[in-house]
Amino acid sequence: MIRTADLMVIRDPYVIMGLVVMAVFVLIVVSKMPQAKDDGEMAPLSATFSSLFQNKNYRNGVISQILYVGAQIMCWTYIYQYAEAIGISSENAANYQFICFVLFLIGRAIGTYMLRFINSGKLLFQFSILAGLCALATVFVDGIIGLYALVGISFFMSLMFPTIYGIALEDLDEKESKIGAAGLVMAIVGGALMPKLQGMIIDLGGNGVDDIQIMGVTEVNFSFLLPLLCFLFIAYFGRNVANQV
Repeated sequence: MIRTADLMVIRDPYVIMGLVVMAVFVLIVVSKMPQAKDDGEMAPLSATFSSLFQNKNYRNGVISQILYVGAQIMCWTYIYQYAEAIGISSENAANYQFICFVLFLIGRAIGTYMLRFINSGKLLFQFSILAGLCALATVFVDGIIGLYALVGISFFMSLMFPTIYGIALEDLDEKESKIGAAGLVMAIVGGALMPKLQGMIIDLGGNGVDDIQIMGVTEVNFSFLLPLLCFLFIAYFGRNVANQV
């Protein structure tokens, strides 16, 4: 009943947001948009898709983007369940989520400045490894220290989306970039798929978040191995890019 009440509280803003998106979509459909003119003809889509698929940097970039978005949503969504497992109320857990957002903003500013001096692939690798270490502590360190580690992940995630996006498009020509950019934006689907999987892990023991032990930790702790695996692949992607320089 409590969860149902919580859902009812947040339902209306999302319904309104959905209606606004639908209205914008209808406006786009009924409006005449100016047609962009290219200097040359657009290559067949099949050829463009084939070229993009064969481009290792782009292919791994899309996978990294899917995993990053999934990891971000998992870390921000299930912080409440992690806090619940150590006896922190949802009201207080909201404060920790707010700190996540602040750290994300600070990390984006610092990371963007560091890109002036450090190769983007190398910095992506370093931030991913540090995010992975925080995720590892989230899993295996109990209590408030584990929660601090979960909050700290946000600082290192901050640089990932724009850096992956830029690296993945770096070697593409102008026409490939148009399709390639769309593919990277569609990678936000990771935010819909992976949190569902983490939720299934948390529900393994029942309605609680710490009903059973897996590898010596509660199911909610264990579920944060998913973001860890995401960060490891992103680190692999960043290292490969750095080694190409």
